[in-house]
Amino acid sequence: MGKLKRKIWSFKKLRRMLRGIQGRWMLNSLGLVFMIVLVAVMAYSIAAANFYTAGARAGLESRATATGNFFSRYLNTSYSDFFQGAHRFAEDFEDRDKLELQFVNQVGRIELSTMGVTVGLAPGTPDVQNAFESGEVNTFLGVDPLSGERVMSVSAPLIFANRQVVGVMRYVTSMSEVDKRILMASGVAMLLGIAVIAFVAGSNLFFIRSILLPIQEINEIAKKIAAGGYGVMIEKKYDDEIGELADTINNMSAEVSLADRIKNDFISSVSHELRTPLTAIAGWGETLLSAESNDIAEVKKGVRIMLGESHRLTKMVEELLEFTRMASGRMTLRMEEFDIREELQEVVYLYIDTLARDNILLTYQEDEEIPLITGDRARLRQVFINLLDNAAKHGGEGRRIDMMTRTENNRLVVTIRDYGAGIPEEELPHVKYKFYKGSSKARGSGIGLAVSDEIIRLHDGSLDIESQMGEGTTVTVSLPIHIGQPSEE
Repeated sequence: MGKLKRKIWSFKKLRRMLRGIQGRWMLNSLGLVFMIVLVAVMAYSIAAANFYTAGARAGLESRATATGNFFSRYLNTSYSDFFQGAHRFAEDFEDRDKLELQFVNQVGRIELSTMGVTVGLAPGTPDVQNAFESGEVNTFLGVDPLSGERVMSVSAPLIFANRQVVGVMRYVTSMSEVDKRILMASGVAMLLGIAVIAFVAGSNLFFIRSILLPIQEINEIAKKIAAGGYGVMIEKKYDDEIGELADTINNMSAEVSLADRIKNDFISSVSHELRTPLTAIAGWGETLLSAESNDIAEVKKGVRIMLGESHRLTKMVEELLEFTRMASGRMTLRMEEFDIREELQEVVYLYIDTLARDNILLTYQEDEEIPLITGDRARLRQVFINLLDNAAKHGGEGRRIDMMTRTENNRLVVTIRDYGAGIPEEELPHVKYKFYKGSSKARGSGIGLAVSDEIIRLHDGSLDIESQMGEGTTVTVSLPIHIGQPSEE
């Protein structure tokens, strides 16, 4: 049972490996290399077979031609002299251990053989008959009908002076040695091919692991990030695509960590912001219900506090609704041509007394030739209210806020500057993120600036923030002037 489980586990592991990058890479690369090596080995084996066979053929044909010419030139006086000479040649034949020399008579039977066992038999191969018929040297390669062995035979015609073929001299050699050489050459080629495949497999395995191991490490870190380990960083070991991937995931981890912290801060902040007015409303409600006196001033004070806290809650809910519309892409604009200077003046008028009660001076300068613009009147008003509100909350300790409006390059530019503590340099790139409050302890949800930035973006404008610690913060809003005539005084 244990062996079966191990086999199943091994099979599953192999299947996973084949499905992975390593398996696909190895199969594809080794498949191509295997085909190339197979074709090369086959081509080399065929070339080796042709080379050794051609060598054996050339040697036998050269020898048979020379011997046949000798017999035809010097031993052609009579038939008996011809075969007497053949007997003497056969007796003195030195290569009988390598070759069989045969003399075939006119009727196609072996008259004389250095082996002796085939005398009186017909060779049964086409080279003999072709030599008789054509009067030229002929070669046969194949299985010998007499011995059943694979042989090569070369038949040279023996010709008298009258051009009569009186016999055939035949050399027969076994192809076993040649076949061994061919087999050995093919074996060497196959071993070299296996060595090449093994080398390619090893180098590919080394190469793919040099890629897979870093990817596996990155994958493990990504799993930790996905499981909630925000802020976990990958050690960058390579300055290549893998290094770029590590940088990307590190940036993602940092952004996710920041987003998670901002979310937690937002939940904490909103919980606090909701609890404070609700506590005040509930407290004053209980006080007014349980009050035994009919002090009108006390009642009015309580109602004013309850109304103020209710307005705070309403504003917070509106900001949250604006954010949900922005996040879902449902924020729409009601575009119209209107006098932006009038709206800005109303916003300043709305805040100037309120800020004065907190000992904050609001100054306002405007260009006298501010044209009409096309935009959403209510949402742009909301933007400038948010910006003044932020300047008061985060820079109010500077006791001064400057607001200035001008036209520049066919754009409306509005700047709002406070003289508070400023924003730390490391927090400045994130201040327009939703829910981000940084180190600020001021009350608020942290989404007003994000909503304002989205509204300005929908107007094809820009909202830029500059700040220096100890010198305050400047917010610059730039809006295109789509339609315009100077507004009247």
